[in-house]
Amino acid sequence: MKGSPGTAVNIVGAGLAGALLALLLARRGFAVTLYERRPDPRQAQPERGRSINLALAARGIAALERAGVMEQVRPLTIAMRGRMVHEHSGASSLQPYGQREHEVIYSVGRADLNRLLIEAALRHPNVAVRFNMQALGVDLPRGRLRLRDAAQGGELELPLAPAIATDGAGSAVRASLAAAGLVTVREDWLDHDYKELTIPPAAGGGALLERHALHIWPRGGFMLIALPNTDDSFTATLFLARAGAAGFAALTTPAAVAEFFAAQFPDAVPLMPRLLSEFAQHPQGQLGTVHTTPWRVGGELLLLGDAAHAIVPFHGQGMNAAFEDCRVLDELIERHDGWEALFAEFERVRRPNTEAIAQMALENYLEMRDAVLDARFVRLKGHAMALERRFPDRFIPRYSMVMFHPEIPYAEALRRGLVQAQLLGELDTGDAAAPGAGLDLVRAGKLIGERLPPVTWQRAERL
Repeated sequence: MKGSPGTAVNIVGAGLAGALLALLLARRGFAVTLYERRPDPRQAQPERGRSINLALAARGIAALERAGVMEQVRPLTIAMRGRMVHEHSGASSLQPYGQREHEVIYSVGRADLNRLLIEAALRHPNVAVRFNMQALGVDLPRGRLRLRDAAQGGELELPLAPAIATDGAGSAVRASLAAAGLVTVREDWLDHDYKELTIPPAAGGGALLERHALHIWPRGGFMLIALPNTDDSFTATLFLARAGAAGFAALTTPAAVAEFFAAQFPDAVPLMPRLLSEFAQHPQGQLGTVHTTPWRVGGELLLLGDAAHAIVPFHGQGMNAAFEDCRVLDELIERHDGWEALFAEFERVRRPNTEAIAQMALENYLEMRDAVLDARFVRLKGHAMALERRFPDRFIPRYSMVMFHPEIPYAEALRRGLVQAQLLGELDTGDAAAPGAGLDLVRAGKLIGERLPPVTWQRAERL
């Protein structure tokens, strides 16, 4: 089922996943129409205050390479080699993500990346994008997709054709299916929200912080992070409880905001001259995980990316998982002659992996906001890197499996990570010497040989 100019596919949502999927399908010859509720991002200003830059890692890169656009994307990115941890005292230290030259993640602007993918898709004559088209839902008995033209007014209906919904965590298509009893949806909201702020470039030019790092101010129950942008600014994000004396609910006045930041992030305050105005003006976003069952209705409709399985952002894998969805669906097309079988196989192979990354993303929040300052965490991380150097085909730290090894499925990274955590606990002597020192490598080799088979995932297994 490679597609032909006469084979039509409708995609609801021209965000990152929708635009990449359109490009992949167009390369196969499908006639793709994208419907997007927002104005054309090539002409409109990007929405400020909501997820304006993202972390691109190996899984997302693999999908972009498959679509033939990674070299165009590369100039939009900034390599981040590790976490720069800012302690309350003002001291800071870099915790590298990996130990090889290529083991970095990349900060990339959402708006710039979205524009590039839309432009790449539109270079194919069999791709069309209709903006200002708000999805209202689907009428499955009649096989129709319902839309509202926000620019011209009025509603219209189209054949499903089939349709693939990539309309994000707040998917209107998913809500329509749930209302019709065709899918069940559970949304697990965190009791923490977020707000985005800005660290501008230095007055004379250049960056105020190390550009090649993701900066974290961990404070136990909450944290501030900052990712670099290509203009030498940083996008900072405060993750904080929604309620309580140490939550957003208490930050209702400029004085309260100023006092909170001065007490908790004293070294960051001088870097944010617009802190009070941005805090008042930028929206307060919610964080949650979306669980949908099933993701499809026959061969007529498929939910993909955040529309099917939105996750919290703390592992930097929301975009990467959605891009991997696109790659997997594109690969599976080769094996199927019809949409129903294709959609069913896609859900079968992807669901265990998206459930695994949802769990790991939640766990990574606890690590980022608290554990990175813990001496035992730092020591075990050093031990893990030492074991990876000694047993590279068997012991790979879980973070590295997720971020740098797209050949290892998320579900396998979760499974192996649990085994490795147990091994580290058994091997750790509590010695405060340099990380990795004092490891009994003979015992480690025996335990690893017994419990961790070599990583030998083949192409079919990694879907």
